[in-house]
Order: sequence, then C-alpha cells, then structure tokens
Amino acid sequence: MSRQLGRTIAIANPAARSGKGAHAAEFVRRYFEAHSSATDKFHMQLTNASGHAQDMAAQAAEADTVIALGGDGLINEVVNGLMQIPAAQRPILAVIAMGSGNDFARTLGSAINDPEAALTEVMMGTTKQLDLGVLDKDTPQEKYYIETLSFGLDAAIALDTTNRRAADTHQQGATLFATSGLKIMSKAHHGWAFSASYCDAAGNKKEIAGHEIIFAVQQGVTYGGGFQITPKADASDGLLDLCYNCSLPMVPNTLRLFGLTRLGKHTRSRHLAFDQLTHLDIHFPEEIPPGQIDGEKIPKQEHHSIDVVPAALKVIISNNTTD
Repeated sequence: MSRQLGRTIAIANPAARSGKGAHAAEFVRRYFEAHSSATDKFHMQLTNASGHAQDMAAQAAEADTVIALGGDGLINEVVNGLMQIPAAQRPILAVIAMGSGNDFARTLGSAINDPEAALTEVMMGTTKQLDLGVLDKDTPQEKYYIETLSFGLDAAIALDTTNRRAADTHQQGATLFATSGLKIMSKAHHGWAFSASYCDAAGNKKEIAGHEIIFAVQQGVTYGGGFQITPKADASDGLLDLCYNCSLPMVPNTLRLFGLTRLGKHTRSRHLAFDQLTHLDIHFPEEIPPGQIDGEKIPKQEHHSIDVVPAALKVIISNNTTD
C-alpha cells in the first residue's frame, strides 16, 4: 500500500550526475503535483552551493518527511542538517539517489539513478531507525556520516574520484573508483604511522598501532560505488565496522586486495583485521594521511574521535531490504 508522506520537502541537487539531477527533481515535482493525496503539502528546494542542503534541512522541523535527491554528498548534508533538529521533531528521511557512488542507496536497497523506481520505493517502502557515525562529536568540527569514513589510500582514492568528477570525467561509480585506485595504490609503499584505541562490541577496550594504508570505520557495507569494504556491516545494529591493515603488504598485494574488495572477498587476508566498535580515538604522530567522510575531505589534524549514534534517524528503506 502506498504511504502518505505528510508535510514533505524535497531537497535536490540539480547538478547531480552531470545535470540529470535537475530532470529527476522535475519528475518528482510533477509526480507530487499530480498525486496531491500523497502528501499534506509538498515543496521542492534546489541547492545552489556546497552546504546549502544542510542549511535547508536544518530548517525543516515543520516537515514530516524530507526527500534527499542527489549523491552521497547531498544526502550527507541533509542528514547533518536534520541532526540539528531535536529528535522528537526530526523528519523522516527518504532518498532518491542520483550520484556517482550511491553507496547509501545500496545500504537502503534503493534504486540507483532511476528516479521513477526510487520514488516508487519511497512510496511503498518501510520506515526503519538507522544509526549514524559521527566524527569529533561535541566539537566545532562535529560531522555525522551515513556510510563511510576512512583514512589512508582508500580516502585518497575517494578524494581523487571527487576531483575527477568535478573535472567532468566520463567514468562513474565503481569504474571511476577502480581507475583512481590503480593510479594511487600503485604508489603505496610506506603507510602512515598511527595509534588508536577503541571500545569493541562487548565493551572491551583495545589498542592498536602501526603504519596504515587502509583504515575504514564504516556505517554501511560499501564505499567507492560498491566496494564491499565491511561486508558484515549493519546500519541498524548500534555498531560501526572497522577494517584496517594490520601489516603492510607489498604493492602487488595491495593492488590484489583492492581488486578483491570489489566483491568483499578480501576478508581472509592476513594483512587485514576487522572488528566492531562503539567509540574510537585515533592519533597520527607524524604525517597526517588523507581522510574522507562520505566522499568529502576531512580537515587534517593529529587526533580524531569517532562514535556511533544508535537509531539516530528514521529512514524509508526499500522493502527489498526487510527480513
């Protein structure tokens, strides 16, 4: 049965996917104009600059549903805006994925770059409480994330894909991530010194240190347009999933692991370690590695904290993901 979304605001990036976001936004606007019973009131808002979506979402306390139309960066902004609204008044989030990576849509089981199918899933979907990750909680740098946070080569690759998209590369998604990976990982050899402490799923405190080239603290399974870095991650289990290199492989092995990650077949490697956690502190005593949060650059600093916020947000998910 089709749902009723109540007072609804769609926040759309018209520049998403080389301008296809504008056509998707127009399709959504026309749908709700033609189906007035689907909402109590509908309003479309288009972004025009970085940070605009966050500002608009933060002012959406009177809405029942906020639809984020764009890529993971736009969705991240919307979520950070919604988290400024007290939990009791926080609108439900719905997603129409129109981006290059679309990893959060994969977590939701949603259609990708298909606004008609995605909107159908929104109208027929199920509401579920999902967790969020948060970087540097309770500081001026606080930032929530929906899917992925990492430091090292994988972050450098993610940032390279962002730069290449801005330069209008014809590649998209996993192909774009893979070609950036071949370019950057072929230069990997030394890693970045780090030390970290974290609380695991059982509440035990653990300490790790070494030279990292991959250090991902995931809320969802994938990054980079479908690379399954933490195949067992569950966005509603109250935990973040950690993947990091516990030894430093030679460059050929690094490239091999990169390829295996595409299908989640890297988990048996002796060079990698996995765990689940609720809180992590990480320190970089020497050179600070590249860092990314949902594909956006993390400002370089020696210390970071990472936490999970359980059941932070009500999100409409595809019925394909339900048990």
